[in-house]
Amino acid sequence: MKYFDYAASCPLDREAADAYIKAATEYFGNSRSLHDTGSAAEDLLENCRRELAGILGVVSEGIYFTSGGAESNLLAILALLSASEKSGKHIITGMAEHSSIHSVLEKLRLEKGYEITKIPFGKDGRIDLKILESAIRNDTVLLAIQHANSEIGTLQPILEVSRICRQKGIFLHSDCVHSFGKTVLKEAARNVDSLSFSAHKFYGPKGVGGVYLNPGLRWNAFLPGVSHEKGFRPGTINIPGITGMTVAAQKAYENLNKHNSHFQTLRDALLKEIKSSLEKFVIYDYTGSYQLPSTLGIRVKGLEGQYTMLECNRHGFAISTGSACSTGMQAVSKTMEALGVTGKDGKEFIRISFGWDTSIEDAKALGEKLALMANAEVLP
Repeated sequence: MKYFDYAASCPLDREAADAYIKAATEYFGNSRSLHDTGSAAEDLLENCRRELAGILGVVSEGIYFTSGGAESNLLAILALLSASEKSGKHIITGMAEHSSIHSVLEKLRLEKGYEITKIPFGKDGRIDLKILESAIRNDTVLLAIQHANSEIGTLQPILEVSRICRQKGIFLHSDCVHSFGKTVLKEAARNVDSLSFSAHKFYGPKGVGGVYLNPGLRWNAFLPGVSHEKGFRPGTINIPGITGMTVAAQKAYENLNKHNSHFQTLRDALLKEIKSSLEKFVIYDYTGSYQLPSTLGIRVKGLEGQYTMLECNRHGFAISTGSACSTGMQAVSKTMEALGVTGKDGKEFIRISFGWDTSIEDAKALGEKLALMANAEVLP
């Protein structure tokens, strides 16, 4: 199987796997234990915290470890709401946010009476700042805006959003799960109140992630009486997973320019194969500094995305119809809705995402298969 779904999950990097095993077998103590074995585990944990803080350009006191992106988004949002000194129950988010964001906000709406406003994308695949500003009210307490869209790979104008939030006294959370390891985040991290990341999106182990939360904020713990991670989350710390994640993050950022250059080459090679049939496709390709080259959104006109995905699978290509957390729901993807693409057109969407080891030959082969399908030719 030729894999083109790295936006959903990556294989565990070999060096990260080795670090995981070493931590699990040699640093197995509970980091909260007071004996030397526990202290060794604690030292490793804090070293990982410092390394990840360095990658983000923030202080290590603001880094908290979690089980992944969904938990990170939940705990970060709840922490910010508990820290808010501004009265109000209005939250603004993007229409195309990950399902974990929408789920948290829906729970807050149903159980706590919050009002939620969802902002669409403009034609450039980004949040429309004028619409966002017009949606702000006196009782707006939080904005939750993704850093990178996981289906078309557009980077959102987080610095501009942050400026608006600072002027209005509103907290800003940014889901950075899709951008961590794919672009430099230091400037974004300095301009948000919290952000989230997840290891398996950048070749780390599954079941581990993290949050950066502004250490200057005074927030309330999700559960009372919790000692781990300064009360941020319950449960014994997954030090092997955190160690593997840290190694994967270091490797991703050491090779960032090389990887992105490779992704752009793959993207160009695939698009070249469908160029002769371009009228049969809608390509969500936003050239410039706000497009992640590793993620390519496409619509094959007249073909449902699920059909295209299954046909590709039949011929040995693993692609997706959007975020893996929404796949199979038989609904238009949130990104298509945010772009105003609805009905049958919205269901044509597919996502192709590249990895470090994806070959140009495989990218060309996938482009060729898509061109055959778009022209309704029988695949061999």
